[in-house]
Amino acid sequence: MARNLVLLIADSLRYDSVWRGGDAPLPWLRAHARAYHQVRSAGCWTLPATASLFTGLHPHEHGATSQTRGIRDVPTLAERLHARGYATHQVTANVATTDIFGLHRGFDSVDRVWKLVQARHAKIHQLLVLAGKPRLRERVFSADFIMGKMSEDLDMATTWLQDTQGAVFDRARALLTENSQRNTPSFLFLNLMETHFPYHVEDLFTFVSRGWLDRGRELHGLFHLANQTWLTTGREHIGPEVLAVLADRQRRAFRRVAPEIDAFCAELRSRWDAEVVFCADHGENFGEQGWIYHFSNVNDAGNRIPVFHLTGDADTPGDDHHPASSRQIHDTLLRAAGDPDPTLRPLSAAADPDQLPILQSYWYNNKGQTLPQYRYNQFAFVAQGRRWLDRRGAWFEAPMTEGDDPEAAWRPVADRTDPLREPLATPAQMAWLRGQHAAFTAFSDAILAR
Repeated sequence: MARNLVLLIADSLRYDSVWRGGDAPLPWLRAHARAYHQVRSAGCWTLPATASLFTGLHPHEHGATSQTRGIRDVPTLAERLHARGYATHQVTANVATTDIFGLHRGFDSVDRVWKLVQARHAKIHQLLVLAGKPRLRERVFSADFIMGKMSEDLDMATTWLQDTQGAVFDRARALLTENSQRNTPSFLFLNLMETHFPYHVEDLFTFVSRGWLDRGRELHGLFHLANQTWLTTGREHIGPEVLAVLADRQRRAFRRVAPEIDAFCAELRSRWDAEVVFCADHGENFGEQGWIYHFSNVNDAGNRIPVFHLTGDADTPGDDHHPASSRQIHDTLLRAAGDPDPTLRPLSAAADPDQLPILQSYWYNNKGQTLPQYRYNQFAFVAQGRRWLDRRGAWFEAPMTEGDDPEAAWRPVADRTDPLREPLATPAQMAWLRGQHAAFTAFSDAILAR
């Protein structure tokens, strides 16, 4: 049984923002932890992706999507670990992981980082966030706002454009120290927002472009990225050159915080014998296959995530390339805690003999303004070294990508073949997959009928 467990999330961090040229700027983790290269997030933004991390379930099973906006009454990782004697704590820089969607369940405490740090240029940050978020602009004119009841979202905006990872790590150290003094094991869920939009290339918001004209284009791109205006207009508001700048922002943001993450993971091992999973909840899309950002449907470019697993008592360096799902992180941590549940499928297992990695995405309503051509949900899976996608009853396929190459575009499956009727895996895997697809379809149809 691991003495302490830590799930450390770099929000929205793509796989290829970490891995470049076959290496990652995390030398200590590379020397001591197992790196997983073909893990795909079960969801495409914080709510469904984190709910899968917390439950080990697919979005159609835990119910948290862009439309439903909340998790079902299913056991969470924090609840199960609490029952095994762990003190459970969440320290987060993202409001989506808190009580607004029910992801606080099972935690003894939830620390919101925007309440732990001194806001710098708070009013300017609020104005920038209001400009970039239509949902918050509406609140400005609401009765609650006029009466002085600022939303949690707007409160969070005071620190949204500044680094806060130091406060997250300091609070984690305090909690681990306090629990160690009580001889109580800890489970910590830590969420960092430095790699999330707008991608912290400095400790306070700044541009990466140099000239004022290019900075204007960069700001224009950031605005349309966050607002996903292409979903309501059908026009490409951000050109390829600016999308490349935005992708570079995330890569730079990660390289800024990577040394601190690496050192913190080393400290977790040396001081608290902690078992650590460092990963992303989901990734971003920067124009691949016609999608951007992460609230709406997303392709594999935003689903493949970096994962490092550090055990608390021994080094297990190396690289694992078998396809896996981020929901297996839930099982990995429960197994480390000594949970004997025979259905657990940790990442360390070889290719699962019973299941295959599944990816799901659900369209973003955008207050009813999303154009009809974007109103569909998607079901994808990995088998035989390829990716398979059901989009409104039409099947597509694409090869899996190795290294940090761009994900290949989807192509229609020849002759309208139904991959679920093909021998792509073992009979048990295909039977399980067909059942999952049927359950997804029923869940998706119920949402679309609302």
